[in-house]
Amino acid sequence: MDLRLLLFSILIFAAVALAVWGAYTGWNNARGPEAERIARRLRNAIGDSGSELAVSITKERTLAHDPGMQQLLTQLPGIQKLDRLLLQTGRGMNAAQLVALMAGCLLIGFIVASSLRLPWFGRLMLACVTASLPVFEAMRAKRKRILRIESLLPDALDMMGRAMRAGHAFPTALKMVGEEIPDPLGAEFRIVFDEVNFGVSMPDALMNLALRVPSTDLRYFVIAVLIQRETGGNLTDLLASISAIIRDRLKLLGQVKVMSAEGRMSAWVLGLMPFAVGGLVSVVNPGSLEVLFTDPGGRKMLTVAAVLMVIGMLMIRRITTIRI
Repeated sequence: MDLRLLLFSILIFAAVALAVWGAYTGWNNARGPEAERIARRLRNAIGDSGSELAVSITKERTLAHDPGMQQLLTQLPGIQKLDRLLLQTGRGMNAAQLVALMAGCLLIGFIVASSLRLPWFGRLMLACVTASLPVFEAMRAKRKRILRIESLLPDALDMMGRAMRAGHAFPTALKMVGEEIPDPLGAEFRIVFDEVNFGVSMPDALMNLALRVPSTDLRYFVIAVLIQRETGGNLTDLLASISAIIRDRLKLLGQVKVMSAEGRMSAWVLGLMPFAVGGLVSVVNPGSLEVLFTDPGGRKMLTVAAVLMVIGMLMIRRITTIRI
């Protein structure tokens, strides 16, 4: 049997198995007997209102739903960082599902590299790159979520300041922000308010918020509140000052992005130009580029060119990324 056909059959079987396992674990977490038992006990303890939200707050975060898989994943180095990354993306995926997705991408990359008849070094490198794609996508989702939260944070701080000037307590202001501000920031403030209602101290709830949202602006807010609770002071004026600073920073960041747009566009053009030229040459003169894929020297040239392109794009990205 052809090796590529065998690997393709294994990949199809693994994809179907992962899909069935994901559907079953999702149904079991939402409608399984364990979830129903916990929800029933919470309803008996606090009543029917908010019982569904209470389940999501009180349950412990695990790496996998299966105890055996949980024990196995705890032995992997760096698994806690992956789990924290998933927590900061705001998604319901756990570390076991991310590892399974990375394994599937690794297999796909190896099959594609084998079909291209790359050397073993090239196959391993391409497989590792494809395996890291889910992590890069999670990091992109994390950055997108943080940017959305930072854009909503000034309005949330202004609303909290107005609510406290009107005589409301700080937890009530948190509740108002959670109800009025759109997600994802509103959802995070609702979690903080519900944690405080369930007996978590306010400093711990705010520190959990800073852990879920690794934003510098949000950490300014958390630190300011914690210091004010220890030393006292006018919290409403402090929130107004932080809101003004965040707005000025976002305005300056927008100006910097406009000024650095040319460099980012250059990175895209330089990165896509070889593929566009290669496709055009293949259309105009079919077969002229086959030597790059059939000859060992050509495959080495493609490997070196791909590595240099990646390094160049990373350098341009680093130059055009200005932190404020």
